[in-house]
Amino acid sequence: MVPKETENIIVKFLTYQCSSNELDYLEDWLQDSGNYELFLAYVKINYSVDYNLKSFEKTEVRDSLLSLIDDDKKLKESKVVKLKIINNLIKVSSAAIIIGVLATAYMFKEKLFNYEREEPVIVNSFIEPGTDKATLTLEDGSEIELNKGEEFVLQNVNSNGEEIIYEDKGSKDLKYNILTVPRGGQFQITLSDGTKVWLNSESQLKYPVAFLKGNTRTVELVYGEAYFDVTSSERNGGDDFKVYQNDQEVHVLGTEFNIKAYREEANIYTTLVEGEIELSVDDKIQHVAPNQQVKLNVLNRDVKLAEVDVASLISWKEGVFSFEDMSLQEIMVVLSRWYDMDVVFENEAIKSEEFMGVLFKDRDIKEILKSIKNSGVINDYKFNEKKLILN
Repeated sequence: MVPKETENIIVKFLTYQCSSNELDYLEDWLQDSGNYELFLAYVKINYSVDYNLKSFEKTEVRDSLLSLIDDDKKLKESKVVKLKIINNLIKVSSAAIIIGVLATAYMFKEKLFNYEREEPVIVNSFIEPGTDKATLTLEDGSEIELNKGEEFVLQNVNSNGEEIIYEDKGSKDLKYNILTVPRGGQFQITLSDGTKVWLNSESQLKYPVAFLKGNTRTVELVYGEAYFDVTSSERNGGDDFKVYQNDQEVHVLGTEFNIKAYREEANIYTTLVEGEIELSVDDKIQHVAPNQQVKLNVLNRDVKLAEVDVASLISWKEGVFSFEDMSLQEIMVVLSRWYDMDVVFENEAIKSEEFMGVLFKDRDIKEILKSIKNSGVINDYKFNEKKLILN
């Protein structure tokens, strides 16, 4: 029997959560042939629900396993930021994050045991994971393309291609800039008061180049999704902070929260991570506490407050897709924005099928689709240029 502590590390390995120290432990533990057999038995018992493992040569599989662990260690060393998701999410949610172990384990088994599967049809496909990119619109209407790896400097603003930062040099006039993130993009901005904003794909934020002292600090989320980490009013001479959106206003004193307000969706979701906010809709004011979400229906103006698992809702800004009991149609809306692709359902019946999983956003779209397919949610998929076809 696999010791409980080791079992936990195996599960974390299967779901891409191991720290470098845990990967070192697992690698050493697997050097013992008896432990190696325990590992294989554990995987087969727990994760081979609908698929039987093919015959395999044990030495080759062992080498593949150790190679995967080594690859993960290199990933942790080069992209330490990914490890921060665990601590950050634990901080904001007692449940932390619900892991789709089954779905991700299938991905692991496909690598490790080399399943023989029919390859999807791919015709001139150019679908890539999203990256850091945005368009900056200045006060005079001129536009500047911001791309990963490219630097930009202009007076009190500079960008390294992943984030744009404004310095507070004092101003007597309000001048606005607009940051637009397209499909297949993401970007971060630090406002002149130190407030940080993460913009998801297909989002737009309008904000002052510098806030006026003695006035409420206001920005506008024109559309899309944004995560705000707002500096307190105490640090800004008592000036409050407000986020306007076409259908609502969020009054902030210093806190972290997420707003999802896509143009084609009927609801706006405002989720509080920590601190306190007041949300105003028409003549109604709704107080929101941490781990609560307000859902506003923009058609009938209905406002609903609910307790939520904050961790899964904000994981996008840490580079993770967290799909918890989401329908395939909802999942494909998220994926289409990040991978800048169109999705066509040849089989309408599968739109309502649900899938649960936690997957990194830098994965190739085919890896994610294999995971969904192996969970039984879809029968097959194919690509045609920028179009994904599901059945």
